[in-house]
Amino acid sequence: MTDYVKFVDVTKCDGCRACMVACKNWNDLPAEPQEFLGSVQSHKKVSADTWNVLEYIEHENGRGDLEYLFRHSSCFHCHDAACEKVCPEDAISHSKFGTVVIDHDKCVGCGYCVQNCPFEVISLKTYKDKNGKEYRKSQKCTMCTDRLEEGLQPACVTTCHTGAMQFGQRNAMLQKAQQRLQEVKGRFPNAQIYNPTGVGGTNTIYVLGEKPTVYGLPETPKVPISALAWKDYAQPVGKMMLGATTMAVVGAFITNRLFNKEGKGHQENGGDRNE
Repeated sequence: MTDYVKFVDVTKCDGCRACMVACKNWNDLPAEPQEFLGSVQSHKKVSADTWNVLEYIEHENGRGDLEYLFRHSSCFHCHDAACEKVCPEDAISHSKFGTVVIDHDKCVGCGYCVQNCPFEVISLKTYKDKNGKEYRKSQKCTMCTDRLEEGLQPACVTTCHTGAMQFGQRNAMLQKAQQRLQEVKGRFPNAQIYNPTGVGGTNTIYVLGEKPTVYGLPETPKVPISALAWKDYAQPVGKMMLGATTMAVVGAFITNRLFNKEGKGHQENGGDRNE
């Protein structure tokens, strides 16, 4: 598998929101009328119909100056993805490009992926079948995996007119990030590369001008230990002993007990949260 990365240099972003429009157009996502939030930021956060949001952040820097910071917010496509670990139906997986994708034929709308994502970038959408019965499916950024299949780049990257977003193989993008970090250190002393190891690294990496918390990001996001134990050890052994079908039923029960944050069985969160 060739690992591809979207490199986002927030210090080049001018807040035009073309990435949001391109995402809506390519993925045929409906508009979501919003109430005024008290700033020029259009949406509070990503949703089932808005897979990336341009965040506007007012920040007082170390010199006492007020700065306007921007961040393109969407799925990070983690290597060790908590959403994939907790899914009881194996509906979430990594594509051959390293992107994290959802098989909506398998998704049962349980919402455990939503609850355990350390970045809060997955949402549930409610649909109605032909008989009017409601059902739910998880939705999030796919990094335009369908475009990658055609040799194209993600729509948001293609439309970025400042060059704040680039796309390519991991090593090349990491080199660009390192080079850019050195270039902006004079202007942004707190600048850093955001590619957290607690989730095995991500396929969306940032050069941030300030500390992650300034942008509403967790400093040390982690995959819950219970999710690692369940997906990597208990589930494979259980399938060998009980069979795949029986294990699926057992898995749905155990997943509910382990990963439902609102239930009594929840044991760990998904790391530091933006709360």
